[in-house]
Amino acid sequence: MKKLLSLVLVCAMTIALVGCGQKAERVDNGSGSDKSSAKKIGAILLGDETEGYTLAHINGIKEAAKELGISDSDIVWKYNISESDEVSKAADQLVAQGCKLIISNSYGHQDYMYAAAQKYTDVDFVAMTGDYAAISGCDNFYNAFTKVYESRYVSGVVAGMKIAELVNEDKIPATGYDADGNVKVGYVGAYPYAEVVSGYTAFYLGIKSVYDKVAMEVSYTDSWFDIEGEGAAAESLMADGCVIIGQHADSTGAPSAVQAAQDSSNTVAFSVGYNVDMLDVAKTAALTSATNNWTAYYTTLFKAYEDGKEIPQNWAEGYDADAVAITKLGDSCAEGTAEKVAEVEAALKDGSLHVFDTSKFTVTGKNVKKNEDNGLNLEIDDN
Repeated sequence: MKKLLSLVLVCAMTIALVGCGQKAERVDNGSGSDKSSAKKIGAILLGDETEGYTLAHINGIKEAAKELGISDSDIVWKYNISESDEVSKAADQLVAQGCKLIISNSYGHQDYMYAAAQKYTDVDFVAMTGDYAAISGCDNFYNAFTKVYESRYVSGVVAGMKIAELVNEDKIPATGYDADGNVKVGYVGAYPYAEVVSGYTAFYLGIKSVYDKVAMEVSYTDSWFDIEGEGAAAESLMADGCVIIGQHADSTGAPSAVQAAQDSSNTVAFSVGYNVDMLDVAKTAALTSATNNWTAYYTTLFKAYEDGKEIPQNWAEGYDADAVAITKLGDSCAEGTAEKVAEVEAALKDGSLHVFDTSKFTVTGKNVKKNEDNGLNLEIDDN
């Protein structure tokens, strides 16, 4: 999910109060051509099939459409739309083509989608991974994202199992430990945004749930998709002794670099990817990838749209709705990993496990609990 700073948010909120109309109406007057037009869906995508994050969205849209019987001809695609005024132009074109539901898949698209929602009040706009639809004042503007931090936690469990195995077999070199005896873990992040920070925190907590003595170093690339930059970041982290390289970036750069290091110098390092299975580029280096199952959301969205029902303005689901997962476990995973993963996933699904359990982990080390008066504010419990 893609995040650029939202520079016009404050002004946008003010405009929203007067600029947005009622929720888009979906009217079928009985004409075959009009019916098809009323059901048209537009997709504004940051990348294309060559970029893992966008590919996951494409697959989710196609699977949901197939499940609901939506024709391929009723989906209009706009590929490689940058986080710029290109979004506005793409939205204009999609509306002109008869789309009544328009989706974008990058956080940096959000402001432009919001402006389009104000402009076209009879069209529904969904800014995936966005964050202010609920307070925008626009009834035809929506946000959605998965609880991907849950799958990052599970991928951390996979990494923790591998670390424990390496420690038990005395296969971690001296450079793989810091001065306090912690095993070094690296993480390639795109930007220092809340999404990325929560993701690597979940990954770290997943590792610690299996093997506690770890320390993590994060390297940012300032890009969502930069094969060379992500590869270079992974190489730098391995040079620092990191034996696990996680990522919240969208290319195969980091897993490929870890595989190359294994092949050329027998480096003790393994990769945990994102979005897609990385085994094709890192056969022995890749352990698994955290991923989103976008079909879960798009099925909900398209069904509501087709049936003329209310579209959730803020949608967020995780393992309990099969909206997140990890990809196939690699052959290099530690023995017993599949069983441990099944245990953790079951606990996430039934609610007995929470990734950010504030009784066990907070920034200050103090316990945190909800304010019982309003259920929203957090109190610090010093006891």
